[in-house]
Amino acid sequence: MAEEERPDALPRGALWLRMLALGAVGAVAGLGQAPVSLPWATLAALGVAVSILLRAQTPGRAAALGWATGTGYFAATLFWIVEPFFVDAARHGWMAPFALAGMAGGLALFWAAAWGAAAWLAPRGGLWRGLAWAVALAVAEAARSYVMTGFPWALVGHVWAGWAPMQLGALAGPIGLTLLTALLPGVVVPLMSRPWRVAAALVPFAGVYLLGAWLGAQPVPERAEPPVLRLVQPNAPQHLKWNPDWAPVFFARQLELTAAAPGEPGAPALVIWPETAVPYLLNSAAPALERVAVAAEGVPVMLGIQRVEGVRAYNSMVRVGPGGVVEDVYDKHHLVPFGEYMPLPGLMRMLGLRAFTAQEGYGYSPGPGAALMELGGGLGAALPLICYEAIFPQDLRAAPGRADWILQITNDAWFGTLSGPYQHLAQARLRAVEQGLPFVRVANTGVSAVIDARGRVLAFLPLGQAGHLDAALPAALPPTVYARTGDLPVFLLLAGALAGLLMRRPGGLGRKSD
Repeated sequence: MAEEERPDALPRGALWLRMLALGAVGAVAGLGQAPVSLPWATLAALGVAVSILLRAQTPGRAAALGWATGTGYFAATLFWIVEPFFVDAARHGWMAPFALAGMAGGLALFWAAAWGAAAWLAPRGGLWRGLAWAVALAVAEAARSYVMTGFPWALVGHVWAGWAPMQLGALAGPIGLTLLTALLPGVVVPLMSRPWRVAAALVPFAGVYLLGAWLGAQPVPERAEPPVLRLVQPNAPQHLKWNPDWAPVFFARQLELTAAAPGEPGAPALVIWPETAVPYLLNSAAPALERVAVAAEGVPVMLGIQRVEGVRAYNSMVRVGPGGVVEDVYDKHHLVPFGEYMPLPGLMRMLGLRAFTAQEGYGYSPGPGAALMELGGGLGAALPLICYEAIFPQDLRAAPGRADWILQITNDAWFGTLSGPYQHLAQARLRAVEQGLPFVRVANTGVSAVIDARGRVLAFLPLGQAGHLDAALPAALPPTVYARTGDLPVFLLLAGALAGLLMRRPGGLGRKSD
C-alpha cells in the first residue's frame, strides 16, 4: 500500500502533534510512581498509548510514538535529577535542562524499541500486538535495569509499591511486576469492543490482586527480644553539608542525637548515621570517632564516611566500637555514573567536569562487591548498602550468604524534596518484599524508616526533619522465590513469549508470509 493510502499516514505536523499528546500521556503514566502513587493513572495512560499503538502501520512509526510516550514518562518521574545541578547553581545550573532532556530522551529509546518491536512482531494489530507490546515493554525495562551498569529507577512495576500487588515481588521481582502491569492494558484495550471478553480478561488480574492482598495480610514472625536500633537523621541540606562553618554543626547534632536518652522500646543495641555523615576522611578521623564512641556510651555505631588509599577514594560505611575503634568497613561498589565517578575520566578532566558527590573531585573507586557484616548481640548479619545500591535487586542477591536484615545509609538531599526521596523509599519497600527481609534505611534529610519483610513502613522520620528514631528490628521471613531464583524465571518466560510471537508472525519461523 502506498504511503499516502495508509490509514495512519499523517502530515508531518499532525504526527508531531500526536507525539506531543503521547508525551503528555506518558507524563500521566508517571503519576503511578511515588509520591503520587496512583497506579490506576498509569494503567489508564498506558491504555491510551496502546490504543494508538494498535493503529500504527509501521514499526518505525510505532517506535516514534513509543519514544514520545517514554520521554513524557521519564521527564515526569525523573525530574528530580536536576536537583544536584542547583546545589552549586552558578557552576552547574545551566546543565540541568540538558541533563533532564538527555536522561528522559535517552531512556525513552528503550520504550521506542519496545513499541517498534510490538508492531514488527504483530503487524496486523489487535490482541496479538497488545500482547507483544506487554512482553516487549517488560524486556525493555529489564534491559535498562542491566545495560551499562543499569538504571532501574521508576520501572513500570514500581507503581505497585504500597499496594497489594507489591507482594507479588516476592515471586517475580520488579520485572515480573512490570510484565503484569503491562499485560492489563495490553490485553484489555484490544478487546474493548467486546465487553464480555474484557470482563473475562479482568478475572485473572483480580485474582492476582487478591493474592497480593492475602500475602500482605500474612503475619511476620515476632522476635521475643528484638534489638532496638537508633536511626539518626541530622537533616543537613546539601548546599551546607560540606560548608566549613556548618559541617561541625551537623556533626555535633548527630552526637547529641546519639547521646539522647533511650526511647520507649529500650536502649539501642546499634546506632546508625547516614551516608558521608562524618566531615573528615577516615584516615584522619580518629579524634572524631572517639567523640562518636563517647556519645554512644559503648554501643556500636554504623556511619558513612569517606576514606582514601593512595590515589583511590572510597564511599564507605564503617562500624565504630568502644574507644572509636573501626571494627568493620564496607566500600560502596555500585557507583553512580557522573555522580560518584566520571566515565572517560581523561576526557572529563579536559572538559573540567567533576563528579558531584565525591569530595575528592573526579570520583570514587568501587569496592570489592556485596558483603555481609556480622554484628552479633542479637543483630545477626546485615547486608550493607549505600544509597543508589538499593535500587539493584541483583546486587542484593550477589551477597555471599543470606542476611538477617538489610541496612541502607543514604544522602537523599541530592534528590531534592519533591519526588526523588519518596521514590527511593518506595524501592526500599520493594527490596524488602523481594528478599523477605526487614529493611532499615537512614537518610541524611529523610525519609529514614524501618520496613518489615512485607514492605510495611513500621516507623519513620519525615523528610526535612532532624531527629532520632528508636525502633525494634523486625524479624525476617524464609527466603522468597525471588531471593532464590532472581530474574531468571521471568527472563525465561519472556524469552519463550518472544519465541512464540516470532513463530506466529507472518513470515516468521515455521510460518509462510501471506
